Amino acid sequence: MAKVPVYDMIGQQVSETELNDAVFGITPNEAVMHACVVNYLANQRQGTQSTLTRTEVSGGGRKPYRQKGTGHARQGSIRAPQWYHGGVALGPKPRSYRFSMNKKVRRLALLSAFSQKVLDQNIRVVDSLTLDTYKTKTIVKMLEGLKVEGKALIVTAEADSRIYKSANNIPGVKTAAVNTLNVYDILCHDAFIISKAAVAKLEEVYAK
Repeated sequence: MAKVPVYDMIGQQVSETELNDAVFGITPNEAVMHACVVNYLANQRQGTQSTLTRTEVSGGGRKPYRQKGTGHARQGSIRAPQWYHGGVALGPKPRSYRFSMNKKVRRLALLSAFSQKVLDQNIRVVDSLTLDTYKTKTIVKMLEGLKVEGKALIVTAEADSRIYKSANNIPGVKTAAVNTLNVYDILCHDAFIISKAAVAKLEEVYAK
């Protein structure tokens, strides 16, 4: 089992903890993580794009000129795709981009993402992530004490409005509860800051 330091909210190391290899010590599967990220981004798409076909553009009900004898190619409507202000041929229409993934594949992708953070030494375990009041300055000091650079994902065991609202207006910082974690958020943030209680909850759920 990998040993990682445990910090307090001012960035001082207070102890060490062992991470379960079944959750944080597997060999990361890059292909599965990539597939999970593609799935997440596809499911975020609204799919509301739409273009007008030749039947939907107003006008064009009359044949523009006679069929033969003009020296031009035959035409049936001025709203055909080759005409200026004509309809769009084979253009996008509203559709759903959603697709589902196997539950075991999603699970493997999450475990791979956790393990990748440990391998990259980008995980910070905090003894207790709690705030008595809404205070952005406290979160900023914690990030400075933990020497976090770039984007950071703060993970708590349960949804905490004080943590969320205190970190919400810090650029590049996002908060998430254990039950809302996804592979995309884990991989696109440089630092993975997680409370000790959240680690225990992850190991309880995934170390089976």
